[in-house]
Amino acid sequence: MKTAIVYSGQGAQYAGMGKDLYEQYDSVKEVFAQASDTLQLDMAALCFEENDLLNQTMYTQPAILTVSMAIDALLAENGVKPDIVAGLSLGEYSAFVKAGVLSFPEALKLVKKRGQYMTEAVPLGEGAMAAVMGLDRKIIEDICQEVALEHGVVSPANYNMPGQIAIAGLKVPVEIASQRLSEAGAKRVVPLTVSGPFHTSLLEPAAKQLEKEIQTYQINDPSMPVISNTTARPFEDAAHIKGLMVKQVMSPVYWEDSVQKMIELGVDTFIEVGPGKTLSSFIKKIDRSVNTMNVENIKSFEKTLQKLT
Repeated sequence: MKTAIVYSGQGAQYAGMGKDLYEQYDSVKEVFAQASDTLQLDMAALCFEENDLLNQTMYTQPAILTVSMAIDALLAENGVKPDIVAGLSLGEYSAFVKAGVLSFPEALKLVKKRGQYMTEAVPLGEGAMAAVMGLDRKIIEDICQEVALEHGVVSPANYNMPGQIAIAGLKVPVEIASQRLSEAGAKRVVPLTVSGPFHTSLLEPAAKQLEKEIQTYQINDPSMPVISNTTARPFEDAAHIKGLMVKQVMSPVYWEDSVQKMIELGVDTFIEVGPGKTLSSFIKKIDRSVNTMNVENIKSFEKTLQKLT
């Protein structure tokens, strides 16, 4: 059995995430305490209580990273060791911590900055995203390209699973592309409630700021294979990671291709770590023959341990 741990991305957050695990396990409390000390912020309050900050990108990102690494610590304590790791967008940073590319405190500081740069790159309300269901990726790419030439930035942002691709860009081009994709035979086109057109060229200012910021961090070679969102292949070394960290902010996330690559490398069991079950549902649609589990609370933690033993 070859196991991959995959980590939740932005959008999976909810008030109360990780709370029951925090109340029961010291290892989870320790990770939260470390996060609070590092960012001078009450991480438990941010994650557990209803508040306005949790959905602001610069707070969402460290919050999800903290919950993911707290659950990860609990799994490690119970002997769960992945052979390979990956994460969706922001989740890639949890994978970096797991593989020793970044220390947890450094990753927290970096994703908070990353969130800030992403928010500043495109003023609120100017960007949009939509999920396109039931249409071939080539048709989506071609229509986005045509609309972009006439009306401004719109492009595929997330290749989630067969039959679901998210597009993103400026508000009007996304609306026009959505209309044309519906006319081209998409089963559904659903506008997404997100704070920005992530993983598009509009995020280039954020990528440039991130590139400067990364220079001040200790980036290490990965201790285990980490699959890149941007290339759907394992990262090679620290230099390769630095370059792709910058590119990832403004490039599409090839999640479907990344999962296929892990299966090709022999993975037959996927454990989603962090809030939500989005990645597990994508993986089931990509390949029904693999085992999928998720850990976000006590119930799912116990269920996963039972399946693994």
